[in-house]
Amino acid sequence: MEKPKHHLFVCASFRTKGEPKGVCHKSTIGLLPYIDEEILDRGLDVLVTSTGCLKQCENGPVMVVYPEGWWFGKVDGEDAVDAILDGLEQGEPAQDYLL
Repeated sequence: MEKPKHHLFVCASFRTKGEPKGVCHKSTIGLLPYIDEEILDRGLDVLVTSTGCLKQCENGPVMVVYPEGWWFGKVDGEDAVDAILDGLEQGEPAQDYLL
């Protein structure tokens, strides 16, 4: 397997005791199928991974793009995901959601 060009981490709020906290798990888990579908439709070379808590609850829901190191907050719907993926395609972060 070749290494993907980008890696998108989606906070799922899970903590070591297994209980989700914060706001991310309430919004981003439902967005995962949409994110995957958009990545495929756009032909992007992106691996998507849901994560444990990223410790940014006050900015949540949170997504991170590597290797760029872009952190996005308030990713609470399809419009936010679209803006982030548009920026990824253009090589610039979606300023409205950038942390």
